[in-house]
Amino acid sequence: MIKKAQVLALLDTHIWIWLVSNDPRIQSAAFIKKIKEFESYKRLRVSVISVWEVGILQAKGRIELPFGVSQWVHKALSSPGLLVAELTPEIALESTHLPGEFPGDPADRIILTTTQTLGATLVTADQRMLEYAQEHHWETLSP
Repeated sequence: MIKKAQVLALLDTHIWIWLVSNDPRIQSAAFIKKIKEFESYKRLRVSVISVWEVGILQAKGRIELPFGVSQWVHKALSSPGLLVAELTPEIALESTHLPGEFPGDPADRIILTTTQTLGATLVTADQRMLEYAQEHHWETLSP
């Protein structure tokens, strides 16, 4: 069980989408319980870059949303325990200098850097991101 003063959890974009849409890829009761704990203490975050990424994915037809992207984002951000993690100039710059090798896309780099900057647990199912985070001793949570 997490305590109020403990770490934040930062959702990767696909996890955020899956949680909002009750995707069957998230069936683990233990995973859902942990997410609910973070949420109950207002310790759950989504990067602002994930909002951008949802817009890009929808515009390219890579995801289908039940209604317009603006309405979906507004609803998806309305959970009382979820807050937006800002993209600061420091995070943007640090994302260009991640330790080791991470050739991922810019959104992944920003999510990783935001995780590191916040001292958060990275919540993802992306194997590359999980391996990178574990290699650098960052906390992770995966469904």
